[in-house]
Amino acid sequence: MSLREQQILRNSEILKKYIPEFAVPQIAIWIIEFDFKLKITKERSTKLGDYTSPRDGLNHTITINHNLNPYSFFITLVHEIAHLHTFNKHRNTVAPHGEEWKQSFRVLMTPFLSTDNLPLDVLYALRKYLQNPAAASCSDVTLMRTLKLYDTAHTNGHLMLLEHLPFRTHFLYNGSRIFEKGEKLRKRFRCKELSTGSVYLFSPLAEVEVFENRQSF
Repeated sequence: MSLREQQILRNSEILKKYIPEFAVPQIAIWIIEFDFKLKITKERSTKLGDYTSPRDGLNHTITINHNLNPYSFFITLVHEIAHLHTFNKHRNTVAPHGEEWKQSFRVLMTPFLSTDNLPLDVLYALRKYLQNPAAASCSDVTLMRTLKLYDTAHTNGHLMLLEHLPFRTHFLYNGSRIFEKGEKLRKRFRCKELSTGSVYLFSPLAEVEVFENRQSF
């Protein structure tokens, strides 16, 4: 077995733990061909993954949150590989999520777009998202809501989506900060942090825990 074959096999064994099986062979090869380091990180509330271009003698680096379901992990990973692909072609001369990145994302994702690979609901939502991909897949409510149907990491019955809570319900976010749900402004909910009075905008798909049964008036 050649060194390249050994590397692909090693990459495949790791990837099998995180992404759907259909994507493993191609991603395992891309890790070698694009020469990047994939780091699995703890959950980050502000992002699902990120890409860092080569610097200080290090090669490309992509980080992905460990707790994403396989389809979310896969889509986020291809999203970040598209940044690498764009950097290799244009360096820092184009916008991070401009047309060049969008085209790279579409090109890299297209071979996977099949009902042989993806559930029909995920395929439909992903195809719609790819018409004009945004900076983060979590900013597309349709795609995010579809992907959350495949979550298994958060089976705690106390967690629920913010959009399902009644108006003015108090809820815990990240297990410690207490907010009151307010009105919906376009795509996000205006929520007030009780301890500071500060107002934040929350995605309707934010996972929260009800703090108390009563509502404030």
